Amino acid sequence: MKKTKIKIGVFLALVTLIAIGIYMLEDSSVFQSGIDKDEYVVPEMDINDPNHPDFDKIENGVHLRTGFVEGEGLRLVINNCTNCHSAKLVTQNRMSKERWLATIRWMQETQNLWDLGVNEEVIVNYLAKYYAPVKNGRRKNLNNIDWYELEGN
Repeated sequence: MKKTKIKIGVFLALVTLIAIGIYMLEDSSVFQSGIDKDEYVVPEMDINDPNHPDFDKIENGVHLRTGFVEGEGLRLVINNCTNCHSAKLVTQNRMSKERWLATIRWMQETQNLWDLGVNEEVIVNYLAKYYAPVKNGRRKNLNNIDWYELEGN
């Protein structure tokens, strides 16, 4: 009697599995991920990927990947500065030639920046030219303005 119950149980499990298999074959949506193949969009490549078509593109005088201004020394700055930190760390700073040089010395002494050799002058000149301090002063006085009185309560 016990063997018969086991045989019936195995038979019912097998029939159930066959029924599920037939259902899955009939309803192909079970195998789909929910995205129609015509709607699938290939993700965009990261511009930092060297295979990206715009990896070294310069548009309107700006290197798209880094945001650096186009000019003599650009490639040296990219190759020497962005190996350790983001280009944003450079572009957000404004320093004189002396301060850029002092910053490079600090990075060499404390951050393991390598000796830049003959490239140092080109790099510092680039940084001092395009990322120099900007004078922030008062705006110019307003002239020829027709002022009016505000009515108070």
